[in-house]
Amino acid sequence: MPARKRQPVKVLACPVLRDLIEPRLAGTGTSAIYLDYGLHVLPKRMAPCLQKELDALEEPSLVLIGYGLCGNGLEGLEAGRHTLVIPRADDCITLLLGSHQAYARAQRDHPGTYYLTRGWLEAGGHPLAEYQALVERFGQESADHVVDMLFGSYTRLCLLASTDADLAACRTEVREIAEFCSERWGMSYEEQIGSDVLLRGLLDAPQTLDALGEDFVIVPPGGTVKPQMFLRG
Repeated sequence: MPARKRQPVKVLACPVLRDLIEPRLAGTGTSAIYLDYGLHVLPKRMAPCLQKELDALEEPSLVLIGYGLCGNGLEGLEAGRHTLVIPRADDCITLLLGSHQAYARAQRDHPGTYYLTRGWLEAGGHPLAEYQALVERFGQESADHVVDMLFGSYTRLCLLASTDADLAACRTEVREIAEFCSERWGMSYEEQIGSDVLLRGLLDAPQTLDALGEDFVIVPPGGTVKPQMFLRG
């Protein structure tokens, strides 16, 4: 059997994963494009924004997608002349926890959890920042209504990091956020060390494409992303 022709490798990812992705790409010659954090809030924009980046790639490439299905945000994404590799995950939290099993366990043991990560903090994606932006744009009364609608159902705030050092680096900033969430919605606060196993599997895909297993979806050239691809069993 002839050897597989090596394609250029590209990474399209959520910015909350930047601090985990960049160290693993250093020295590889592969660069990542990070899309707008706000795509999590408006998932209908996710596939069109990714499609624009895919269509702009001049050579047929192996494209590693640093997103989960994310509220069906990837539905309808067309591979075109490229091959896509996507984690079989509900959202980026699965990537940060390290596995589908860890995500399912977290959903079972701690429903109603809002996760904070270094990436989300750097992107300004947390309840306090969103509340402050809403107050500035619409006034306090409207902001109160919107922020309660967005976050009022959560009961637990969890700082999720890959190392103890990352937890320590984020604590000062998170303290104010945790106080805000506790006073407004009675959220408890906890910290957790996640895992980069699933993300490492994605970034190692160029070397393991024929043996990725059920944790990843491979969309061949001409294929289209469909939600049923992410079902297991």
